[in-house]
Amino acid sequence: MSLIPGLAHAADPAPAPAKGHGLAAPDVEQDLAEARGSKSFASPADRTEPAARKAKAAGSAQVPAADPDYKVGLKAVTTSAHGIALTSEITAESNRSLDVVIDWGDHGQEGYNTPGSDARTTQHTYGEVGTYVITVNVADAVTGTSVKNTVTVTTDGSEFTPYNPTRLLDTRDGTGAPKAGKVAPYASTRVKVGGYGKIPAGVTAVALNVTVTNTNSGGHVTAFAAGTTRPTTSNLNYEPGQTVPNLVIVPVGADGYVELYNGGWESVDLIADVTGYFTRSAASGYTAIGPARHVDTRAGLGVRKGQIAGYGTFSATIAGAGWVPYGATAVALNVTVTNPKDAGHLTVYPSGKAAPTSSNLNFSGGQTVANSVIVPIGADGKIKIRNGSWKGTDVIIDVVGYYSPASQAAYVPFQPFRRIDTRDPNSWKYGPLQGRWYIYMKLSTAYPSVKAFVMNTTVTNPKDTGFLAVAPDPNSKEAYDGGWANPPGSPSSSTLNFTPGKTVPNLVQASTGNYGIVDVFNESDRNIDVVVDVFGLYDDF
Repeated sequence: MSLIPGLAHAADPAPAPAKGHGLAAPDVEQDLAEARGSKSFASPADRTEPAARKAKAAGSAQVPAADPDYKVGLKAVTTSAHGIALTSEITAESNRSLDVVIDWGDHGQEGYNTPGSDARTTQHTYGEVGTYVITVNVADAVTGTSVKNTVTVTTDGSEFTPYNPTRLLDTRDGTGAPKAGKVAPYASTRVKVGGYGKIPAGVTAVALNVTVTNTNSGGHVTAFAAGTTRPTTSNLNYEPGQTVPNLVIVPVGADGYVELYNGGWESVDLIADVTGYFTRSAASGYTAIGPARHVDTRAGLGVRKGQIAGYGTFSATIAGAGWVPYGATAVALNVTVTNPKDAGHLTVYPSGKAAPTSSNLNFSGGQTVANSVIVPIGADGKIKIRNGSWKGTDVIIDVVGYYSPASQAAYVPFQPFRRIDTRDPNSWKYGPLQGRWYIYMKLSTAYPSVKAFVMNTTVTNPKDTGFLAVAPDPNSKEAYDGGWANPPGSPSSSTLNFTPGKTVPNLVQASTGNYGIVDVFNESDRNIDVVVDVFGLYDDF
């Protein structure tokens, strides 16, 4: 995705950073290979079926009728969101020429000839994610015999279906839980996703806005697929008395559930609102765009100039505006509140629908806070934004990508891994990220088809007010290795905003740009600690 080179920034751009550090270890390609893995499928040679014997042409050499003396076994593995590598293992008792035809199950075919036994791997890319039956036919023209074998494969990639924002869990009143009650410290609560409402069973991942509230101590929340090992990563961090939301894109367990783990000393209430889900069937792929500012109430961009009044609502045209085409089903945003006159929350929802009870971000008076949002687009091409505060606030909306049936990039979720933690000398030897410095992370040099990564960025221990920006690097790996890279200019938009001593997380769908390198900028004058956790990627073939 030329996705999010950053999000909304409420202040003036900072000067370009003078210096940067490269992240050399751990080996991201090894981390990616282990996290991403591959799925395998097989149909052994003993499942080979003889096909009908063909009639011989008049005058052809007569060969005694015989059963086929050859078989074919099939092994397949996923190689990308849309890709499959098929190994056809032919065993034959003679060295007669055999004709092999592979039918990929999507109207695509290819063939080759082999003299007797052979093992050959063939690559194929499907136009749409999904499940396909591959058939391999092997024929002996001399005897007029043929055999076949089939294997059913499912691509790695998943496509997105938007869902009207709906509350799946609220421990305060028992919604989606056995009973009302806080989640105990170091314990999990389960959220039913697959099979809920119109969400089908078999979903691979879900977009949830998760909120922690009624906190009495500090801690973090981790979302993960039920039935899997809880990762060491976190999705959001909280402090005593805070209400903190964050968007998560999390795999769904085989039983259709997601678990939310409270990694804090005391009990908390948790809320989860669904805005869409991913399945391994054709729906909406993803297209990233450079962050495009659609709304800024401070300047009158996309809306009447001036703060949105308390409990006021406004519409923003998305489809057909800027780079988002008509036919887009959902939009990926970064939404920022700044200059609020009082505490409150913001709710983003599709036009033509009633405002849900869910919130996308919460704020206090005078706070600047951002959050990622994925929201369905209304039939009229618009979304709505509601200010759930008694008093006015400014709102900034940056569009960073959209989902549509014509978009190609499919999502591949995997077991999350921590890419960097500046507090940990085993992952980062330089200590806190200095003010006006940046880190360049080589993320996808071995995967040229990868367009973006889904990551969670967290700033902790900040010593000053500022913002974190995430953007693709304009330099290549070779430029950095050769020492002739030019420091990139500072992004004018932010991923998250922070104040001294506060821990702030935000989801990032980070573009890999042209070279697979993603930068993290500290746009403040003093040190911060940065944590980056990687949850999945978007792949276009």
